[in-house]
Amino acid sequence: MGWWCNGKKRGEQQMEDISRILNNWEFNAEDICVRKIVGQDGREKLQVRVDLGMLQMNLDGRPDGTRPHGKESLLHHFRRKARKHQAETEDPLQLTEEDCDVLGQESLQYYHRYVCLLRLGDYDRVITDTLHNLAIFDLVTESSTTDEEKMLFEQYRPYVTMINTRAQGELRLLEEDYDGALKIIDEGITNIEEMLDEYEEFESPEDSEEIYALQTWREEITRSRPITLKQRLAQQLQEAIAEEKYERAATLRDRLEGLEKKRF
Repeated sequence: MGWWCNGKKRGEQQMEDISRILNNWEFNAEDICVRKIVGQDGREKLQVRVDLGMLQMNLDGRPDGTRPHGKESLLHHFRRKARKHQAETEDPLQLTEEDCDVLGQESLQYYHRYVCLLRLGDYDRVITDTLHNLAIFDLVTESSTTDEEKMLFEQYRPYVTMINTRAQGELRLLEEDYDGALKIIDEGITNIEEMLDEYEEFESPEDSEEIYALQTWREEITRSRPITLKQRLAQQLQEAIAEEKYERAATLRDRLEGLEKKRF
């Protein structure tokens, strides 16, 4: 085969040993060890420390940096193929088992990346990547010829929806829009409940880990959200009435009415 026993092919240069990088970056089994770097090509990349080494992914486009069939991703390729097929035949495209396999491999790449992006708080990219995978699920559901292939993808829809909901909610919290975050969480819970009700193979909503995670997060936000001036005055008004401090109650009532007028 022309290989030396040290794994170096005749005439090839020795590959770089990454031990120095690993020795300066300790692996933590209890956390996702991820960081952003700028690669030699000038593009931002993600590096992930794992127990046996390190993974590196592109930050945009396909995580592995490839352009299958000259497109940004396999999803883009198959979407174009489906449109062309339907325009020529008026029939929907049917994905083969091999097509579903490569789409599944692509969705796994995006999964690894959006989990890392969530850890870094890059919520816009988390939303982009989760929507990418949800679109793959839609494509397979519409075009796969077997229910078995469809369920291989659909089983992950509740989880990906939960992560997408989390990222959207976090963006609202960054703007201190607590009501907006809670609304997004409620919509996410409702969407997952509808998914679980659609398929007999899925667990019941009461047993869903995704719904439980969103409900728990909702409770945390409700407990920790800062109290508004209106809420604080309303509480003080009730306390003043209970303690029969009517003069103070009248003052607090006037302030509350003033706030209401400012809204309009």
